[in-house]
Amino acid sequence: MNGDTRHLIERPYQEIVDDILTAVVGGVVNEPIIFDVKEELYPLAEPAREIRGITGIRARARHSFLKEIDFLFSEGDNAVVWQPGGQRPDDETTFYVDYFRRESDSPLTDINVGSVTRTLSEAIGREIATVYQQINQAYLAAFIETAVGTSLDLVVAILGVVRHTRDHAVGLPTFFRDPEVEGNITIPEGVVLTTEKGEVSFVTTQQRTLQRGQVRIDVPIRAGEDFKGEAGKVEAGKITTLAASIAGIARVTNFEATFLGAKDESDEELRARARAVLRALGKGTLAALARVIFEGRGELVEYWDPSGPPAKQAPLGTVTLLVEAEPERFPSLQAAVHETRAAGVLATLVARYVFFKPRVRVKISAGITAAGKDKVKAEIIAAVQAYVDGLTAGEPAAGGELLAAIQAVKDVQEATIVDVMAWRSDLGTPGGETLEDALVNALSGLPTQEPTAVREAVAQVLAGGAPTPPGGRRIPDRSLVQGPAGERATDEEIEAASFTVVAQVAGEDWWVVLDMEPADIALEEG
Repeated sequence: MNGDTRHLIERPYQEIVDDILTAVVGGVVNEPIIFDVKEELYPLAEPAREIRGITGIRARARHSFLKEIDFLFSEGDNAVVWQPGGQRPDDETTFYVDYFRRESDSPLTDINVGSVTRTLSEAIGREIATVYQQINQAYLAAFIETAVGTSLDLVVAILGVVRHTRDHAVGLPTFFRDPEVEGNITIPEGVVLTTEKGEVSFVTTQQRTLQRGQVRIDVPIRAGEDFKGEAGKVEAGKITTLAASIAGIARVTNFEATFLGAKDESDEELRARARAVLRALGKGTLAALARVIFEGRGELVEYWDPSGPPAKQAPLGTVTLLVEAEPERFPSLQAAVHETRAAGVLATLVARYVFFKPRVRVKISAGITAAGKDKVKAEIIAAVQAYVDGLTAGEPAAGGELLAAIQAVKDVQEATIVDVMAWRSDLGTPGGETLEDALVNALSGLPTQEPTAVREAVAQVLAGGAPTPPGGRRIPDRSLVQGPAGERATDEEIEAASFTVVAQVAGEDWWVVLDMEPADIALEEG
C-alpha cells in the first residue's frame, strides 16, 4: 500500500462519475503531470477543447481543484495554467487531468443530467464507489486505531485482549494521596486492584490524574476476565489492595459495592487497553532492548540486570548492556536504547573501546588567516578520523600512519606527535582485578583535596567487594600506547611516531576510537 493506491481507495463518488463520463465521450482520463513550483504552464499530451477537472495532492491529502479559480485552460497553448492566488498541488507531486479531445469519434455526446448516458454512468459509478469504500474499510480494519466493532475484536485478539461485556462488574474505588508526596500523581489505565485476600481482581479502565493539592480521586474499574457475572460483585470496603504500588498513593478503597455494567466495553476503551498491553510488551524488556540494538546493526554481547546471577547483577532500577558495534554506530544505538528503556530505569550502554587522544605540533604555511587555521585543524582531525574509521576490531592504530595522515593535509609542512593519552571503557570488575588497578579506578575522578573521600574509596577497595557491572566511564590506561618492544611507549618513541595504540585487551578484540579536538593541535607558521 503506497500513497497513490491509498488515495485511489478514497476516491469519492462524483469523481468516479466524472471520469466515466469523460471516457464515454472520448475524452482523456487521469493524464498524469508532475507539478513544479517553478512552472506555470503545463502542456497536455493531446489537443484538447476543454478541461473537465483536475485532482492531485495538496497538504498531503487528495484534493479536487476548481476551474476558473485554481486553474485555467489555455487553448492556444493547449496547456493547464495555474492561477496566481489559487490553490496548487504540493511541489514534486503528480496531478491528474481529465479533458475532452478536440476531435472525438465517440457516438455518445449527451452527458447532461437526465440523459441515458449520464444515468447509466452514475449507476455504474455508484457501484464502483461502493467497492472503493469496502476496500478502504477492509484496509482500516487491520489497525487498532481505525478498526471498529468485530474487526477491532479480531485485531486485539492477537494480544490476548478480549472485549469486556456487560457481564463484568464495574465500580468506582477511591485512591488517596500520601500526605508526604506533593505534585501530580498519574494513575494509568490497566492498574490491577484486588480484594484484601485476592478473591476478585479488577483493572482501571481510564487514566486519572490526582492534581497537586487534591487529596483523593475516584477511578472507574471493571472486573477481570475470570470474574464474570456475580463473581465480580463485591461489597463496599472490600477492594483495598494494589497489585503494584503507585508512588504517592497511600491507600485505596471502594465506598460503594460493585455492580454489573449497563453496557459493553466501548471501542475506545478496548483500544486504550490494547495500547497498554502493547506498551508493556514492547518497552523495557531485555528482548526489546536487544531488538533495537540488532536493528541498529549492533550485537548484544552481555548484560547486567537486578535479576541476574550474582556475578551479573546490577543495582535495582538499572540495566547495563555490553554491545559489539562500530564506534560510529554507538551514538545511534545509545539513543535507541534510551528511547526503548522503561521509564525510571537507568540504562547504560558500553562497548569495548580504546580511546586515544594524540597531541600534535604542526608547522603550516605562513600567512594563513585565523579562520584558515581553524579550517586546517578541522582538516587534520578529519584526516586522522578517516584513517581510524578504516580500522576494524582488534586492529591497532599505528603512529606512522597517524603522522602520514596529518602530513597529507594541505598547507601542513611538518608535523610531530608530542603526546598520546589513552583510556579504555569501564567493563566492570567481573573478577580477578589487581589491587593496583582497583586503587587507580577507585581514585580516578576523585578530588585529591578531599581526604575523606579518598580514604573511603581506598578502604572500600581494601575491604573487597562484589563484582561490579560496567559503569560507562573511561579508565585511564597509558599502557595501551606501546613502543616497538611491546612495552609502554617512551616520549622519544612517541615523537618518532614509532608507537601503536593497541586494540587487544585481556586477549579480546577492542575498537580504537579517536578523541581529538582542535585544542590538541598546536600550529606554528613556517
